[in-house]
Amino acid sequence: MGNFSSIHAGKRFRGGRSKWKKKSKVSKNDTSSSSTDIRGFGIKTIKAENLCELPTDSDICICVVTWNMNGKVSDEDLAEVVGDERQFDLLVVGLQEVPRRNVSQLLQAALVESYMLLGEAIMQSLQLYVFGPKDSDFSIKELKVDKHSVGGCGGVIGRKKGAVAIRINYKAIQMMFVSCHLSAHAGKVEERNWQCRHISHSLFSKTWNPYERPTQVTVWLGDLNYRLQGIDSHPARNLIRKNLHKLLRSKDQLLKEAERGQIFDGYCEGRLTFKPTYKYNVGTSNYDTSYKVRVPSWTDRILFKIQDMDHIDATLHSYESMDDIYGSDHKPVKAHLCLRRNRHS
Repeated sequence: MGNFSSIHAGKRFRGGRSKWKKKSKVSKNDTSSSSTDIRGFGIKTIKAENLCELPTDSDICICVVTWNMNGKVSDEDLAEVVGDERQFDLLVVGLQEVPRRNVSQLLQAALVESYMLLGEAIMQSLQLYVFGPKDSDFSIKELKVDKHSVGGCGGVIGRKKGAVAIRINYKAIQMMFVSCHLSAHAGKVEERNWQCRHISHSLFSKTWNPYERPTQVTVWLGDLNYRLQGIDSHPARNLIRKNLHKLLRSKDQLLKEAERGQIFDGYCEGRLTFKPTYKYNVGTSNYDTSYKVRVPSWTDRILFKIQDMDHIDATLHSYESMDDIYGSDHKPVKAHLCLRRNRHS
């Protein structure tokens, strides 16, 4: 997959109304700009283009969901996580801290009338599933899975750390989906940075073939566990309460580390318009009231990178949290990404 700290963007990107061009100068992580040279600017924040009428002229429309389940599951929560929209070409579900109950069967039961399981990658409590419409397996030319551990343990509530991945050639587009769970706690920034780079180097390295078709699109999702830094819990909660959580983006460790060139250089993410997704009191929409009074943080993220910008255009149509799910101390995060082959390149 390559080292995140050395990944640079190519010629252009179409995401929402945002385009990447050379020699445009803007401030780092400027969410209002439509043009920028992203080399050395880490993660490119883009505005979601909300209008998407399915079906579209895109070749592939993907719904991506990530959720840390906190060792608990209910049929109702899982059904709501996968939703009732069945016109996506792919549904990608990444789960962390999955209980020992067979979640794969529950997901398939919720989707049985319209979707089939195309691939799964499981490492104890860290799991990744790719679903497609009935008979969509005929559109697959290649599917490989891999996993890499960086610590943690299974236990009663699984907290396995690392990543699982699925590499798939679907409708002639080579994609890779990586679902991860990185080390917790605000002070472990460098450890998380190392884990990102190590996972990137390690996945599929044992079966690497220099002659196989390179990945065109990578989607990285999961509980990355990056926190807010430089603000205490109560001031952060006051801003969230006043619906001013956008002011917290400058405190986000993930964006700051990407700016420093440590991780995810050349990746894209939708603008963080939703509230921080961790940590909630289970069963409520109230942030942590334990003695730790944790600072709310955007631990749960979905990032993507278009490696083949000469041939693939991408549009991000939505990036949001699912605040009506209460079964965990995390809120799920969902993205809607459409890909189109550029036939004029």
